[in-house]
Amino acid sequence: MSGADTSRLVVVSNRLPIMLEKRLRQWQIKPGTGGLVRALAPVLGHRGGVWVGWLGVADEEVQGQELPLMEGARETGYELQPVRLGHRELMGFYLGFSNSILWPLFHDLLGYCDFDPDFWYTYLHVNRKYAVAVHDASRPSDFVWVQDYQLIHVGANLHQLDAKRKVGFFLHIPFPPLDIFVRLPWRAQVLRALLAYDLLGFQSWRDRRNFLTCLQQLLPEVRVSGKGTVVHAAVGDRTVSIGSFPIGIDARSFEKAANEEEVVALEKELRGMYRGCEVVLGVDRLDYTKGIPERLKAFRNALERFPKLRGKIVLLQVVVPSRENVPEYVNLKKRVESLVGSINGKYGRVGWVPIHYHYRSLPMKELIALYRMARVALVTPLKDGMNLVAKEYCACQRAGGVLILSEFAGAAAQLQRGALLVNPFDIEGMADTLRIALEMPEDERHARMAKLRENVRKQDIFWWVDRYLKAAVDRVLEDFPGQEEYLPRMRLEGAVHE
Repeated sequence: MSGADTSRLVVVSNRLPIMLEKRLRQWQIKPGTGGLVRALAPVLGHRGGVWVGWLGVADEEVQGQELPLMEGARETGYELQPVRLGHRELMGFYLGFSNSILWPLFHDLLGYCDFDPDFWYTYLHVNRKYAVAVHDASRPSDFVWVQDYQLIHVGANLHQLDAKRKVGFFLHIPFPPLDIFVRLPWRAQVLRALLAYDLLGFQSWRDRRNFLTCLQQLLPEVRVSGKGTVVHAAVGDRTVSIGSFPIGIDARSFEKAANEEEVVALEKELRGMYRGCEVVLGVDRLDYTKGIPERLKAFRNALERFPKLRGKIVLLQVVVPSRENVPEYVNLKKRVESLVGSINGKYGRVGWVPIHYHYRSLPMKELIALYRMARVALVTPLKDGMNLVAKEYCACQRAGGVLILSEFAGAAAQLQRGALLVNPFDIEGMADTLRIALEMPEDERHARMAKLRENVRKQDIFWWVDRYLKAAVDRVLEDFPGQEEYLPRMRLEGAVHE
């Protein structure tokens, strides 16, 4: 690597940060959604670079058609490198291995796993396609940052392509404990694929510990040394750095948006709709890991055991559609809607409906207005890698709201000093905590929220990127001593904060 080379950041994820939509026989783009886009788009937008990912539509649908990717690149401020996938590839790679094996397994939900061998081979094939796209879109001086469980084998494929790149990986979902991970038929292959990266990042110390335990038991020839945020694994003649890097949000952007006149006016309008009631807010993608039925049961339990809450609180539950053609998700939606109907039917009365259920994506300003308004946020996943909704709520709060947070969310380690932690499987315990949150004195509410806001602001998305890339740079300097001048170009250097 030459110190004169200009290094770029190359982000690789399942999907590009834009979405294609067909209108009047023409493809148009719109911004992508989801936590990963909200987390990384501001970083690449500021730094420039390349984002590699799937177009979002099957190849058969766009074959031979002109796509507005140049327009997308102009809007995002960085290059877009598409990966084209057909229907069969998507079925085996995305719906199959990624979301019928890795997703439930890594969330400790074995009952949802389908260990079909065909899924495995399609997963390997598609990961190879991503690696080829990365190879073509990057150069040796770039740092390639691969994101999440769908693309575990991209690093190993880049080695096979003899692509001399520094490559890191970050896992956005939890890494399971040994007794769960060993159920995976391809467990050794997955571990070795993860060890193909130069820097391997996890959301929390618990995830890193689980990974290191699996290494110790399943690949005992790999030796781990060091203490602190980053440890090192000796893999043959290579060294792999392994660390925990909890992801944040663009907190200052959320704070700024929460103070916009339009958002303040919208919050006032919403408060008028719920006059006389405290709003308890839940915002989740439709997924069986989010604990939505358990949350509804806890709310029902609170209404049953604490009658004075009736007519005084409203649960506003937003469920963002996801994987609507997958049977497990169809059944989950029916289960959630049945619970909502049952609770409203039993406890509702003229002038008061206990649960307001919305099955749709919300415009960002409307979501931020809800964050501002809600007295309590119920963020109670059965297990989460991090959970950025919890952090977004804190960044937008002004009135001393209370965050009730699952102890199994990755964010719990960072936010435990201000949040009320709950076990999402404990229905009565969640109901008790909801009552405590609603009755909490104002000074305590504000003190807790002040701690949460300080944490979210300090450990934001740029802090996350800076910590990860600083660890990546340290690896570069180990391999290329004397390249200290390379450091400032790889790090963000807090640029957006200045």
